[in-house]
Formats: sequence, C-alpha cells, structure tokens
Amino acid sequence: MIDKRFAIKADNLSKCYRIGLKQSLPLNLSEMALDFLKSPWKRYKKYRSLYNFSDLGSADGKAEDLIWALREVSFALEQGEVLGIIGRNGAGKSTLLKVLSRITTPTRGVAQIRGRVSSLLEVGTGFHKELTGRENVFLNGTILGMKKKEIDRKFDQIVEFSGIEKFIDTPVKRYSSGMMVRLAFAVAAHLEPEILIIDEVLAVGDLEFQKKCLSKMEDVGHAGRTVLFVSHNLAAVTRLCSRAILLEDGKIVADGPAETVVKRYLNAGQENSSEKEWPDLEKAPGGPIVRLCAIRIRTADGKPSEAFDIRRPIQIQIEYEVFTPGHQLRLRFALHNENGDYVFVSYEQDADWRYRPRPQGHYLSTAWIPGNLLAEGMHYVTCYITTTMPEKVQVGEHSIVAFQVVDTMEGDSARGNIGRRIPGVVRPLLEWKTQFLASDPVEIMLEN
Repeated sequence: MIDKRFAIKADNLSKCYRIGLKQSLPLNLSEMALDFLKSPWKRYKKYRSLYNFSDLGSADGKAEDLIWALREVSFALEQGEVLGIIGRNGAGKSTLLKVLSRITTPTRGVAQIRGRVSSLLEVGTGFHKELTGRENVFLNGTILGMKKKEIDRKFDQIVEFSGIEKFIDTPVKRYSSGMMVRLAFAVAAHLEPEILIIDEVLAVGDLEFQKKCLSKMEDVGHAGRTVLFVSHNLAAVTRLCSRAILLEDGKIVADGPAETVVKRYLNAGQENSSEKEWPDLEKAPGGPIVRLCAIRIRTADGKPSEAFDIRRPIQIQIEYEVFTPGHQLRLRFALHNENGDYVFVSYEQDADWRYRPRPQGHYLSTAWIPGNLLAEGMHYVTCYITTTMPEKVQVGEHSIVAFQVVDTMEGDSARGNIGRRIPGVVRPLLEWKTQFLASDPVEIMLEN
C-alpha cells in the first residue's frame, strides 16, 4: 500500500546488471532449444542464472559478472520537498532516477510514487523524432495526463521559455542537442507535474539557458511541487535544495541538509582539490629560476578544508623555491567561479620584497581573503610567478586548486533571511543604516 504521507518512498532499492549478458543469450527461441538439448542440466543452470536475479545473494555480492548500480537504497521524500542527489560518476545517480521514473525496474526493493511525474534524464527524453516541436509538446502533455485545454494554456509560455520559436514547427530530428534540451526542459517544467525529476542533462545547454533553468526550478520548488535534482554543480544543489543525498558505489552514505552533505562530498570525494604539492622539485612547475612547490587553501587558523564558511577568512598559500638569485619576482593568483567569471586578481604587495631581488632559498607567500566577500559556490585558483625587466612568466598553473564557499543560512551573512538565489560574483556584507525621519510625509516635505 502506498504511504500517502510521501510523494516518493524508496525501500531497499537495488539494481543489478550482468556484464556480457547480451553476448550470453541466444538469438532466438530455436537457438535456445538446441543449446538446451546439448546439455540439459548445464544449460538449465545457465539460463536460470541469466534470467533470474533471485539467486544473486546480498547486494554486496562480489560475483565477477555482476555490477550493483544501486545497493539497498531507502529514503522518503515529502510532497513539496526539493532533494539534491550528488556523487561521483558511476555512483548510481542516474540509475536511481531511471528506477523512480519507471524507465527501468529494480532488481530488488520497491519505489512508491504519488503524483504525476515529469522526467528529463537524457536529451530528447520522450520526444518522437519525426514529429515537430509543437506536436511533441502536445504528445508529452498527453503522456503526463494533461488535457488539451491545459496544454493550450501553457503552450506560448513553453515556446517562449525554450527560445526556439522559429523552429517549433520543424521535426525535432533536425534539432541540435541544445535546442532539444531547451524544449524538453520547457515542457517538463511548465506542464505542472507534481514531481519533477531532472538529471545533469542541463549541462548540454548554454550558460544563459542553464541560469534560466535553475531560476525556473526555484519557482517550481517554491510552488510546492516535489523536485529531484541530480547535478555536479554543487552551488546549484546548495541553492535549490533543502536536503541532499550522497551516493557512493550505489549506496546512500549521507542524507541531510544540502550544505552538510555537499561539504562531506567535497572533503571525502575530492581530497586533494584544495591542495597541490610537488615533492619532487625536478617535476614541479617552473624552470631554472624558480619552481612552484605547493599551493594550498586553508582556513583562517591554518586548517585544510574543501568547503569554507562564507563568513570566515580564507588563506591562499603559495610555496616556491628560488634557484637563481638576483631576480625580482612578481606573484599573483586569479580567482574565477564555476561559470568562468573572474572574481578578482591579487598581486603580492609585501613591502619588504617590492622591487627587491630574491636571494636563493625557500619561500612561502600567504594572502588572506576576508570573510563575507566571496559568493557561495565553487572557486578555482590560477597561480603565476613572473620575473620582471623584462617580464616573463616562469610559472603559470591554471585552475590548479579549487574550493567551495558555503552560505550556512544562519542569518548573519550578507544573505540574511533571503532564501532565493542571489546573483553576483561577490557577496560583501555591507554596513547599512536606516533612520526614521518622520511619521508624516508632509513634515518631511516641509523640512526639505
């Protein structure tokens, strides 16, 4: 019986695939019969194994010809909840969405779904290639259980959002992948499903359209509809989702507030992303004058981390070795965000070394980024070391380390109690002051 308290409830979902199954099967029934007659008992065990998953044992089984894409996944999602699903490639994210979308059946377990589901898992999901864009809008709406009047009412909004008005009466088989994604997402989001399931397919669209999609998903969530969102864009997950699930090897290893789960993923899944070292200087970036030894991102008290509280300072440490003395060096790092926008460039401004040739030796230069400056999201550090007169780049390492800035939503950052998306490459906490001038607008006019 379906539990009416939840929009989605997964109970011990497991999905197993067999390696080489297609090659192991006969082409038709007659081939199977002949194969069976050659050695009945041996062939009986073969086909029983191939067609029956009941003898597979535990989902932790290590049989060489089995791959468990999902392993005993259980969770419940209330109506109106927005859930992010994150994990590395191959963790089982897309398989889970396919099971929930009824595209594939689980090997074990049960998934209960309450409400009309709209899924966008692959480019052109649910489209008939021979039909036009207009015809596919009505086809998708009908599949979702919409009446023609409902589709007519939403049609102009769908086409406007997709931005492909000129091609709406062209067969979709002539669409580019980007055009198909635009129309598919517009249909999925505008036909008012109770449950919206979105995979990383949005990455196919251009940057401007991705931003439109994220804004639309915010609107869908605020409207009280249930959303499942799979993405490698961790800033989007923390912004859109109140809750997240982390998958590893088909299992749920973390389930909780989105910021907490994202932080765990960054710390566990990308252990060296905020630190890069070259123990062997002969292989380190640079040349006979100077070589880069390490670059690290640290908290204000010097602790390593992958995720940083938006309110706290961040250290950028650049460690290097000078081999040839007598050169003036200029250090700088550039910071850009996940959209490729440059946030800022910072040059070393230590007065003790300005215009002064560096002696041979080992150096550590540290810059501090103040708290309440950066916006939430991923940030990437590019490091340069140049010599002057003439200026020449000796070290240039692009996006060598990365870190995540997380807004804790506790109310004392620049966000305050604003829950929606806040645009911008920086988010400074500015000083504001509001004065009460008078209770009567007429008094204010007379005073002026």
